[in-house]
Amino acid sequence: MSKLIEKLMKRWGVESYGGLLLILVIFSLTGITVLYVRKFMFGWIGVNAETPILVEIVAWIIIVFPAYQVLLLLYGFILGQFEFVWNFEKKSLHRIKSLFVRGENTQP
Repeated sequence: MSKLIEKLMKRWGVESYGGLLLILVIFSLTGITVLYVRKFMFGWIGVNAETPILVEIVAWIIIVFPAYQVLLLLYGFILGQFEFVWNFEKKSLHRIKSLFVRGENTQP
């Protein structure tokens, strides 16, 4: 377990265990909160067990994904880790974008 913690600290550029714990708390709070947002919003728009999976996936992409991003930034700001979360978001969104867009230097 210690190797995992050290690897995360190195990868994220965190210098203390407290900083790592705070970042993990941010991710945890975001995940828990987005579950409540999903439940509320899906109930509000009528997504339920009978809803076709394609509609549910589209609703998830339109509602849950952006909510997670905003909540992550909000909790990062509140808990004093906005710079880390902002950089993490930029890297993550860049990786997602690269799945759909070819790089300028790639050959067809």
